Amino acid sequence: MTSRDVARAAGVSQATVSLVLGDKWRGRVSERTAAAVRTTAEELGYRPNLAARNLRLGRTRTALLVVPALTNEFFARVYTGAARVAAENGFGVVLYPSPEGVGPARDPFDSARASLDGVIASSMAADALAAMRGGGGLPLVMLDSDPADPEAAATVNLDIADGMRRMTEYLLGLGHRRFVHLASAVDSWTFRVRSRALAETLGSVPEAVVRTEHAALDVDAARHAAERALSGPGHRPTALVCDDDILAAGACKAVRRLGLRVPEDVSVTGFDDLALATALEPELTTVRLPAEEVGERGMAALLAVLDGRPAEAAAVPVELMSRGSTAPPPAV
Repeated sequence: MTSRDVARAAGVSQATVSLVLGDKWRGRVSERTAAAVRTTAEELGYRPNLAARNLRLGRTRTALLVVPALTNEFFARVYTGAARVAAENGFGVVLYPSPEGVGPARDPFDSARASLDGVIASSMAADALAAMRGGGGLPLVMLDSDPADPEAAATVNLDIADGMRRMTEYLLGLGHRRFVHLASAVDSWTFRVRSRALAETLGSVPEAVVRTEHAALDVDAARHAAERALSGPGHRPTALVCDDDILAAGACKAVRRLGLRVPEDVSVTGFDDLALATALEPELTTVRLPAEEVGERGMAALLAVLDGRPAEAAAVPVELMSRGSTAPPPAV
């Protein structure tokens, strides 16, 4: 089965088939004709010769997705979204983990430069991509990262600040005024944004106070940090605002180990809405981040850059998920 067979069956030229199946038809072929060509190709079971087309275009149709870790569900969902859009466009995605997103990541380009069309990097620490930058002129699309980065060809961001503002306003509305921010020890843009949004929102409430405890992104580190925060001098905080759901799981363990209750004595919140959030008891109040959509838009942005088109710039909305781990603070 060849493109000539598709052209003959659809009643169009072979050039029209190449334009449509190469996704270059807009402005050259009508939508009706493009739809007819795609339908005919599907009915005939036609698959384009990608190797020949790639040789003509000088592309490998392969993208590298760099993530901080393979053990975090969020990045698995980012990959799922990116791979879906890639597959729809005849691309493949190679997944490459940087050590915990703190780096510096080993440079894969010496061996892989010739086999890549571009790089997508998700939620990386400030210095983790030092070895990646300048990867042979490959376009770099940053996800959940500083939009001011001059080396990024495009950036796809969640509305992280809005998520943290909404979470903080929700807790203030419940009556909380004594907060602990259980903050990630990773120095990345996304966590700096969360910290800044929390501080700015609480700064507008004169009687609100917040203390920050940093922790590595694992349950035990979060538990120890939360125990320090809850056992320190002065009035006990009534709300633990955590940078992600893994930290929140550690915070919940700390509350129980100190003989306290969630949420009757201490409210705990997370960020991400991982499967863990509803596995906890009580279920975790958190901010849902649509990770698959981020991956989809990241891959779409890379395709746009490769085609010389502008990438979509609007931030991806997030959603506050109110569950059982939050309640009004205990009466004094």
